[in-house]
Amino acid sequence: MTLVGKERLSTFKSAHSDASAQVEAWEAEVENADWKTLMDVKHRYPKASFPGKQQVIFNFGWNKYRLWVKVAYNTGVVTVKEIGTHKEYDRWPIE
Repeated sequence: MTLVGKERLSTFKSAHSDASAQVEAWEAEVENADWKTLMDVKHRYPKASFPGKQQVIFNFGWNKYRLWVKVAYNTGVVTVKEIGTHKEYDRWPIE
């Protein structure tokens, strides 16, 4: 998969070092993944949330942080929409 929005992840990791290793592992895994459907993601990340066909919310830092992405399965692009604390997540305009 092609990951778009790495600068957001980098900024987040700098501010939240306790989640840095988990985010880096997720980045590496996504870049090596070949997700064709939502079920591919769900199989690997059963605790993720799926608010829409192309949207996924991942949890990091023992549920302290959230990562919202949009997955374009047909083109193989994962776009970072938001990453932040659980409190910030409550204010995101998830479609």
